[in-house]
Amino acid sequence: MEYSHNDAELIQQPIGYWSWAAYNAVVTRIRAALAGIGATQPQWWVLAQVARADTVRTRDEVSRLLQNYLGTGSESMEEEMDRTIVLGWITEDSEGRLGITAEGREFYARAAALQDELWAERHAGISDEEYRTTLKVLQRFIHNTGGHAWHQ
Repeated sequence: MEYSHNDAELIQQPIGYWSWAAYNAVVTRIRAALAGIGATQPQWWVLAQVARADTVRTRDEVSRLLQNYLGTGSESMEEEMDRTIVLGWITEDSEGRLGITAEGREFYARAAALQDELWAERHAGISDEEYRTTLKVLQRFIHNTGGHAWHQ
């Protein structure tokens, strides 16, 4: 890979631009790939939270966990959760408990395999050490600027 600047120039580059450009490239790629199999990224998040849960989660629990993912508001997340129910991927009982359907489990497996492929694509040529260092540096930027971030 050829970099856009030499090392001396890179240290003068704005982190805001490069973190935005990385975000934009990664999220655009993920969303396009998921759209190709018939899902939005928020629908994937909902499905993954239900499919991976050790114990049954309620709508409120999933909504709280996902309410701030990539700027997705709680109202929008509620709509995406409703859509996963309409699509037949999850069910909701009268007490708000969410369950995965057989169709949802099948779709989850397909989407999870796609996510694994996308992860490998993004990480090509990047060692675990480089990745870990990158995340630690980004977390330090967030801390140094008084920001808050959390990801499950």
